[in-house]
Amino acid sequence: KKYLTLFHQELKPLSDQYLFYVTRNQIRKRMTEDNVRKLVAKYGVQARKICKEVPENVHPHLFRHSWAMILYQNGVDLTLISQWLGHSNLETTLIYAHADTELKRKALEKAVPVDSPLKVHLNAERYNISDEELLKRLCGLK
Repeated sequence: KKYLTLFHQELKPLSDQYLFYVTRNQIRKRMTEDNVRKLVAKYGVQARKICKEVPENVHPHLFRHSWAMILYQNGVDLTLISQWLGHSNLETTLIYAHADTELKRKALEKAVPVDSPLKVHLNAERYNISDEELLKRLCGLK
């Protein structure tokens, strides 16, 4: 309702008119997946000019993947993420939610007991566990 009030005051709340549409020859037509893909790509290019962290190829499915990773990185159980994404098989969710180096760093820190002699080495400068390159090598990513 809030979206309608702000952007489509001419539409009735329970109308059968398109909420997201394109206008061609002054006629409203439903917005297709291709329209959305083109818009996301267009604004992805613009965003990348401002922020180099934006990937080169931005597409709608990237939002789904990114959201799955955000949930996973914040400790949400994979089973719940799988349900939210509508996956019938947990294996499908694993494609989205892969463990990045930050998750692996946290896992390594949890795995080493506080009183372990190894903890001293992990905290030593040459074994700095926050070192991205070292983490990639330890986890077989490089």
